[in-house]
Amino acid sequence: MKEVAVFGGGCFWCTEAVFQMLKGVTSVTPGYAGGTTPDPSYEAVSSGRTGHAEVTRIKYDPTQVSFNTLLTVFFATHDPTTLNRQGADVGTQYRSIILYTTSVQKEEAEAFIKEVESSTTAGAHVVTTVEPLTEFYPAESYHQDYFDKNPQESYCNLIISPKVAKVQKQFAELLKSNQEII
Repeated sequence: MKEVAVFGGGCFWCTEAVFQMLKGVTSVTPGYAGGTTPDPSYEAVSSGRTGHAEVTRIKYDPTQVSFNTLLTVFFATHDPTTLNRQGADVGTQYRSIILYTTSVQKEEAEAFIKEVESSTTAGAHVVTTVEPLTEFYPAESYHQDYFDKNPQESYCNLIISPKVAKVQKQFAELLKSNQEII
């Protein structure tokens, strides 16, 4: 039985590259969710007027990787304390968001955020929202597998590669073997 998790933590190229590496993840699709405009384009979402965030839909096998583990990787690979911003990416489309697909995910996400907030030494407030997934719109085909297809682009080298390296180092036990990578 597969389950679905949907996370937004800045640019979806980053979250896609990170989650594709994890054991138990069977597919990762960048897209748009959390807004009101039906079937938006990248340009429309980038305008900040659709209400959508850049998100990644992750299909996973909960017998191999738990939602809590996915939350751990999600929070370790973006800054959940910056409102509508991740690094140089600024706007509501880059907000930190968890779009739950079950009531259990909602409870786990809310509990996880409380734990993160209580463990921050600087007292930074977590701005990640937890909302129900109402609709997911896959991004255009040129956004799919972006890091794998464009590893030499400057954004990939400067932003995505360090996140991938961090996950490879910090979460080595969670990684697929090279033969399993989707």
